[in-house]
Amino acid sequence: MNTQEPLFKKIKNYSYQELKIFAGEIRDYIKSVVAKNTGHLSSNLGTVEFTLALYRVFDPDEDIIIWDTGHQAYTHKLLTGRYNEFETLRQKGGISGFLKREESEYDVFGAGHVGTGIPAALGIERALSMANEKKNIVVVIGDGALTSGISLEAINQIKQLGSKLKIVLNDNAMSISKNVGALSITLTDLRLNPVYREIKEDIKGTLETMHMKRLENLLSRIKDGIKHTFLGDNVFEDFGLNYVGPVDGHNIKEMEAIFKTVKEFDEAFLIHVVTQKGKGLEYAEKDPTKFHSVSKIDPETGEKIYNDSLITYSKVFGNVITKLAEKDTRIVAITAAMPDGTGLTEFAQKYPGRFYDLGITEQLCATFAGGLSVKGAKPIFAVYSTFLQRAYDQLIHDIALQKLPVIFAVDRAGIVGHDGATHNGVFDIAYLNTIPNMKILAPSNLQELANIFYSLLLYEELTGPVAVRYPRQSEYGILSEIVENISKINPWKWEKLIEGREKIAILATGSMVQPAREIAAKYGLNMYNCRAIKPLDINALDMILKDNKLIVTIEEGIRLGGFGSSVMLYASSKNYNGRFHIMGIDDKFSEHGSRMEILKDHGLDFEGIESTIKKLRGEMNAYNYGIREDRNNFTDHKLDC
Repeated sequence: MNTQEPLFKKIKNYSYQELKIFAGEIRDYIKSVVAKNTGHLSSNLGTVEFTLALYRVFDPDEDIIIWDTGHQAYTHKLLTGRYNEFETLRQKGGISGFLKREESEYDVFGAGHVGTGIPAALGIERALSMANEKKNIVVVIGDGALTSGISLEAINQIKQLGSKLKIVLNDNAMSISKNVGALSITLTDLRLNPVYREIKEDIKGTLETMHMKRLENLLSRIKDGIKHTFLGDNVFEDFGLNYVGPVDGHNIKEMEAIFKTVKEFDEAFLIHVVTQKGKGLEYAEKDPTKFHSVSKIDPETGEKIYNDSLITYSKVFGNVITKLAEKDTRIVAITAAMPDGTGLTEFAQKYPGRFYDLGITEQLCATFAGGLSVKGAKPIFAVYSTFLQRAYDQLIHDIALQKLPVIFAVDRAGIVGHDGATHNGVFDIAYLNTIPNMKILAPSNLQELANIFYSLLLYEELTGPVAVRYPRQSEYGILSEIVENISKINPWKWEKLIEGREKIAILATGSMVQPAREIAAKYGLNMYNCRAIKPLDINALDMILKDNKLIVTIEEGIRLGGFGSSVMLYASSKNYNGRFHIMGIDDKFSEHGSRMEILKDHGLDFEGIESTIKKLRGEMNAYNYGIREDRNNFTDHKLDC
């Protein structure tokens, strides 16, 4: 998709004044595109200057530059041949909001989840060494990535592998929400220590006038000053990294001097760059968390452009469990650096002693929740479906094997839209389905979501883990009315919504229930809300198999190993002799675009579902009334998945 000469070639000749002007142009461009297309705003506004400085020193055609995540790589995209295409950011057929190898040769390693940069860079470095090639390898990571276990595991290998990586740590004191933990405290101490300003000025003045032979002495001074004056022993030095910083991430001249210095050394470095998230845009600077990832907004004011009567599932979830926590003091909420995204902000404010943000550590969060449950707490781990994948072993070994009653609030389940393949939550039914003792529920609307959590937390005696999956979707509703109408239900029972006149049954789950219900009513079909994905409601299913000649299952998840697969497997064990059809997502990764555009691609929008059901219904009726001559063709596809 590189249709123009990369701008990183041109900026090497810019004066510092021209670079300052260009940085402003980039910020304006990012603001206008993100406001229109949605995307990550405040984090990318904070990385403009240090990206310009980095690409004036390290050449992407000669060196290898790896970005840990797309949250801060928009300027990288603009400089590497995608300036014109940036208008299509996150749109169907346009460029991705994350790093994507198919999109550009300069996206060296694809990334959407944080923490992958250093591990990938170590592997690339070893592969080059085996081929007797030598290149500078730079990794740009955010401070939030340091809380990720995979990053720490990789840093732990730097000394042993004799790595020469240059790691640029973008420290804006935030990952998505505010950073937490000891490493965050360490960075804060480094950033705020009064000695910093003295060394900072020393760097700026000395690097401009010194000769190369004095470089090593300066680095030694920086190293010793930070290691001994600031904190005693510096954690990065202990891992085998030469530490340089903190450096002003918005001072191009200063950063360029630092990058030139470290490039001369065949050693591993960590360059600690301090930036301001939301830099240059007043409303993003004031509330960088709110503007980390935005829907469509007014670019001048930051105000959202949306329908006031629409409510997200995340909002209802957070509000309901906050209300329920008043009734049961054992309820605890856990998040992996996503209190705002998962709807837990109010809970955190009201019950700080029962709220835990453990940073970008999904594995830790899962096992931590298991530990809480051992001693009688009622932990709820709120996590996006795509991020829960990172804790698969913990789900099996630490939770399900021990039958621990942990509730997983699986947000963004199904197609998420503009974030694309790295963030689509289409695998959770399949990967959770394989785990013994795991139960899976999928509410079909906002009220049912509230009712499920109400029933699980106040009335159910859980004998193992339960995952409640819900989509990245907004629906019409009034939050206060949802809470007022909350009621106890049996979450494990399927609900027959439409009594049809034909021997055709639609079994839909979660977000697919509403469109399926309308279609079933239109054509006189039997329709079930299958909120319990695992275990299946066997009593209901036995009657469905007995009374229907065609069964259609519909789910917003991967078909292979999903809800339909479970129903079909059970039907096969009962020697069901009717026809079976599974609707869901094929065995492939979905591209980015709006949620409805991608659902349409999979035939899971209203028109797609109706078209499939009309076709199946027509085939069955043609067979029943002897209209079709190829009857064998119909019966040969009883299990048509």
